Amino acid sequence: MDTECVTVTSFVLEQKKKYPGASGELTILLNALLTAIKACAAAVRKAGIAKLYGLAGSSNTTGDDQKKLDVLANELFINMLKSSYTVYAMASEENENLIEVEVPKQGKYVICFDPLDGSSNIDCLVTIGSIFGIWKKPENAKTPLECILQSGENVRCAGYAVYGSACMLVLATKDGVNGFTLDPSIGEFILTAPNMQMPQLGAKGSQRIYSINEGYARNWDKATTEYVHAKKFPEGKDKPFANRYVGSMVADVHRTLLYGGVFMYPATKEAKDGKIRLLYESIPMSYVVEKAGGASSNGQHSILKIQPEKIHQRSPIFLGYKEEIEKIEKLYEKYPNGTWAYD
Repeated sequence: MDTECVTVTSFVLEQKKKYPGASGELTILLNALLTAIKACAAAVRKAGIAKLYGLAGSSNTTGDDQKKLDVLANELFINMLKSSYTVYAMASEENENLIEVEVPKQGKYVICFDPLDGSSNIDCLVTIGSIFGIWKKPENAKTPLECILQSGENVRCAGYAVYGSACMLVLATKDGVNGFTLDPSIGEFILTAPNMQMPQLGAKGSQRIYSINEGYARNWDKATTEYVHAKKFPEGKDKPFANRYVGSMVADVHRTLLYGGVFMYPATKEAKDGKIRLLYESIPMSYVVEKAGGASSNGQHSILKIQPEKIHQRSPIFLGYKEEIEKIEKLYEKYPNGTWAYD
């Protein structure tokens, strides 16, 4: 039996050595986050037995029906993070307002999270996950809301957990992206995918995949419509892209990160700001993909350049191969936002 392994805690502590002035607060925060993720992973595994499937009887702030597991995951995240003494304020996709931490427990970080992404897939056992982004409290901020409303350019670290055939944590910092798999026999996340890099288009092992909900094609703009058509009916000898769509952002982006391709959730005539939430999903996922060598965009520029104006702000999002994201942005130059394909 091989007893040599690197846990996520030892990995983070090793990274801390690169920054002699670091207080260690971020390490403590990440440990609290890991505890919440482990608890969520356990709850997902036994949800059917514990009768955690189904609706909780309420809706979240964005109008989505809340699942019982959604509510549990949200409470786990909030309670674990508050008790870490490292968080100043936080925002959850499930809460209408930001969550302030009691003064004696306040720290110097702010965190935004989607405690259970893809929850519409809970009952049919499709892969779901948790997404988070962490920022440092700005020294000149006067209110908790100012601390929360920061662009992706200020992210200190971000990542997501995948609850699928295994539980995997993908963690991105300014030094790169690393993947850790939960070993249930010891209750620890073990480094299994060091220095994750998204494959380059055309490189060995890369795949030509586009991921989008084509059921909304009638309401797409011309840029998205033309791009998807080009993936299906390429010119010359180019091969078409295959379509893969799970409907859980964590699952679709994780596959895109590992195999390559393009993930898209554009604006539609009925959702002109898109559907994906900026602070809880778009910014953290864009940070991960960009740190792994991919690109993100809202059609005009990197998602990380968007300055949030409200905590539940939405945005169109495109993630994946740099070359493909550039093609999408050129199409948006050709067809400005609001140029619908089927008016």
